[in-house]
Amino acid sequence: METDETWTSDEYGRSHEGRAGVLLDDGTTPKPVYFDSASGSTGWEVRHWSVYDGAGTYQPRPKAHALQAECSCGWTGTGRTIDWTTAGDLPFHESGLPTAEQCEEDWDTHLRDIAGTTVPLPVELEALFQTVTAAIEDLAQDSPTAAIKAARTLDLIAQRTAHWPAHDARDQDPRTVATDLGLSVDATRSLLARFGGWHPHG
Repeated sequence: METDETWTSDEYGRSHEGRAGVLLDDGTTPKPVYFDSASGSTGWEVRHWSVYDGAGTYQPRPKAHALQAECSCGWTGTGRTIDWTTAGDLPFHESGLPTAEQCEEDWDTHLRDIAGTTVPLPVELEALFQTVTAAIEDLAQDSPTAAIKAARTLDLIAQRTAHWPAHDARDQDPRTVATDLGLSVDATRSLLARFGGWHPHG
């Protein structure tokens, strides 16, 4: 089992899943660190940046030289050097946290850049979405079931209005459509299949 901490957004999901990656002093990326279970029969691999602290008696763990934001799309941010001299007795998951947070900010900037490459929506439609969202949130305060009904109505509208556009988009270059939506090609195929009513692997 491999454990890690990742960042995702509602808009892009796993198409742009971010994490704080580790760089060693030679610029390479270390392998996951393996930890034995208490029984010793099984174990797990951990990629979280905080385990790369150079600790360990018999098999010292790799020591991070820098952290950098990474995204599942292949983008990587600037390497941010770890200041071990000011860490003192603090464990790495505390002393390195400000650097990891900088990496998350880098990833946030990356998402804003992605948003700038997607196909723009009319300003009037964007404003309408915001108005509808606020109206449903207000409705939920008085009647949760009414808010659910409103959300279901929006879902039905999406299915009806996106059916034929999904078929038209299916005939276009998948990479172009994916860029317009800010998604991976696989995620785009799944989305088109859901709206178009065909099997995603068909």
